Amino acid sequence: MSSQATPIQGSRPVTPPLISAGSPQSPVSPECLHPPACRHRDRSPSPMRGYLIPSPLPTRRNRTCSATARASEGPLFTGVCKCFSRSKGHGFITPSDGGNDIFVHISDIEGEYVPVEGDEVSYKICSIPPKHVKIQAVEVTITHLKPGTKHETWAGRVVNS
Repeated sequence: MSSQATPIQGSRPVTPPLISAGSPQSPVSPECLHPPACRHRDRSPSPMRGYLIPSPLPTRRNRTCSATARASEGPLFTGVCKCFSRSKGHGFITPSDGGNDIFVHISDIEGEYVPVEGDEVSYKICSIPPKHVKIQAVEVTITHLKPGTKHETWAGRVVNS
């Protein structure tokens, strides 16, 4: 056998594809794999953005309108921030009336300051799909900053309280 290709007798001739100025590009061409320059959007400066799996938790961005409306119409609860990690983007609230800790996502925090352990907060609740058995805190607002602690604003400025 030789390493050179030889034409097969009796095969049909291959016609080159028609390329016109208005024809769409092949999905495998490198130009199609990059988004157009006009569709560029700024993203959050998260250092872990490329390594994270999309979260199944209903953040403010992907929560349905009906779930948002139900949460807004619900009662207002109070509690104390148990922990919150800005780098991870979530934390937990201990309810004032006792019970299990409640999850809180960074997108659901209102106000100027990043919550720290011991801050008193008010919040509403929303169920977490798909089974709607667990709940998370939404519309979280810090009502009283814990005295004697340093608080950071979302812009990165540190304030002593």
